[in-house]
Amino acid sequence: MKKALLILFIFTFCNQTSFAQKEITLLSIKNTANTPTINKNIYGHFAEHLGRSIYGGFFVGDTSKIPNTNGVRNDIVDALKKLKIPNLRWPGGCFADTYHWKDGIGPKENRPTIVNQWWGGVTEDNSFGTHDFLNLCELLETEPYLAGNMGSGTVQELADWVQYVNFGGKSPMSDLRIKNGRKEPWKVKMWGVGNEAWGCGGNMTADYYAGEYRKYATFMSDWENTGGLMRIASGANSADYNWTETLMKNIPGNMIGGVALHHYSVIDWAKKGDAVDFTEDLYFKTMQQALKMEELVTKHSAIMDKYDPNKKIALVVDEWGGWYDVEKGSNPGFLYQQNTMRDAVLAGATLDIFNNHADRVRVANLAQCVNVLQAVILTDETKMLLTPTYHVMQMYSVHQDAKLLPISIKSPLYTHNGESLPALSASVSKDKNGLIHISLVNIDAKKEHKIEIDMQELGIKNVTGTILASSKLQDHNSFDNPTKIQPTTFKGFEIKKGKLVITVPPFSVIMLEGK
Repeated sequence: MKKALLILFIFTFCNQTSFAQKEITLLSIKNTANTPTINKNIYGHFAEHLGRSIYGGFFVGDTSKIPNTNGVRNDIVDALKKLKIPNLRWPGGCFADTYHWKDGIGPKENRPTIVNQWWGGVTEDNSFGTHDFLNLCELLETEPYLAGNMGSGTVQELADWVQYVNFGGKSPMSDLRIKNGRKEPWKVKMWGVGNEAWGCGGNMTADYYAGEYRKYATFMSDWENTGGLMRIASGANSADYNWTETLMKNIPGNMIGGVALHHYSVIDWAKKGDAVDFTEDLYFKTMQQALKMEELVTKHSAIMDKYDPNKKIALVVDEWGGWYDVEKGSNPGFLYQQNTMRDAVLAGATLDIFNNHADRVRVANLAQCVNVLQAVILTDETKMLLTPTYHVMQMYSVHQDAKLLPISIKSPLYTHNGESLPALSASVSKDKNGLIHISLVNIDAKKEHKIEIDMQELGIKNVTGTILASSKLQDHNSFDNPTKIQPTTFKGFEIKKGKLVITVPPFSVIMLEGK
C-alpha cells in the first residue's frame, strides 16, 4: 500500500512539474545587426479640429490665465516633449477635406468663420491656423504632418500651401508668408494627399482616387527638402485590400512616399460601449479588434511587396486606437472619452505589432492627442492629466530609431466565452548605446503569465524594469485623482543560470532594459 502511494505521489509530482514547465513561455530573441530600424515616426500623434482637441485643448488663446506660449498651453507642450513625439498630424481627419488653409492665415480678426460639418456643427473661427500649428511643432521639436484638402479643395490650393510653407525664394506665396510674419520657410516634408477618400474625403472609388492623387501629386513640387516631399496617399479602411492593390498598381513609385491605413478597435459602430463602465466581454471584443492590426499590416504589406519589393514606400497607419461611446453629458460630436487600463494594453499590443513590422510600417499616428478618442492628455479648463496611454507611449519611446531584434514567441491563450486570443505580445530593440529594451504586454484579464528569456544569447547581465498595472481593467486617471495609474519599478523577475524568468501580471505593460 505504501509503495502504491509512493508511486502515485511521484506520478502526481512529475505531472505537476511538467504542467508548470509548460506554463513558462519561451521568448527567443535573435541579437543580429542585419535588421530594420524602428522608425521613430511610428510613435506619431494626431490633432484634428474636432471637439476640444485644438480649442480648449492645445489652444487657449494668448489672453488666457492658463500659462501659454502664443496661446498654446505650456503644460501640454512640456508633457508632449517628455513623450518625445516625433510627428504631429493636422488639421484632420475628415476636417482636412473641408479646410481651406488661407482662411487660417493673416490677422485673426480678419479670418472668416466656417461650420465644422463633421464634428458637432460648431463654428470654427480659424484662430488656430498654419502659423499656429507649425510654430507649435517647433515648440514641440516635432515634425509636422499636414493633411491636404483634396475633397473640397483644388490642385492649385494645395500647391500654393506647399509653396507657402516651404519655399525660401521669392514667389507670391512666400511673399504672403513673410507679410504674415514668417521669413524662413518651415520646410514641411510629410504631406497627406486627401484623407479617407473612400468616405468623408469624397466617397471616391479606388480607381478614381488613384487618378486624382496622380494629378495633385504632380503639382506638389518642392526644392527645399532633401529628397523632396513625402507624399502620403489616402489609404484603405481596415481590410479593404483592393484599395491598396489599386493604388500600388496605378501610382508610380516615384510619386508616392507612403500609403495610409486606418483601423479603429470598435466592436460595433452603432453601439461602441462605454469607455469606463465595460465588462470583460466588451474588453475581449475590443482586444479582438485591436489585434486584427497584425493581420491588416501583414496583408497590406504583402500587396505592397508585389509592386515595391525594396520597400521604399511606407505603410502609414495614421489613424489607430480605441473608439467608444462619448462620456455621458458631453457633445456626441466631440468624441471625448476616458482612458483606462484597457487602452494601455491596447496601445502596447499595437505598438508591438508596428515595431515588429518596422520594415514596412514607418509612420503611425495615435488618434488622437488631446481630449479626443484614445487621447494621451485630457484637460478640464485649468486642469490637465496624463492618461494610461500616455504612460505606455512614454515607456515605449526607448524603441524610437533603435534596431529591431527579431523575436519568436508561442503565446499562451487568453480564453473567454469559448474564444481565444494570444495573451502575450512583445517587441525588442537595441539602441545606439547598445541597450536592449524588451516590451511585454499581457492582455489576459485574469491570469499572470511567465516568460523565459536566454540572457546569454543577448549578451546582457543586468536588467531593470518598469510596469504599468492596476487592480481593475476599468481603472483610470481622473481630475480628482490624476496619478492613480502611473509607471512603477518592476521587480517581478529573477535570473537563474543565465535565464531571465518574468512574471507578467494580468492586463499589464512592462518595459525591461538590459545591458
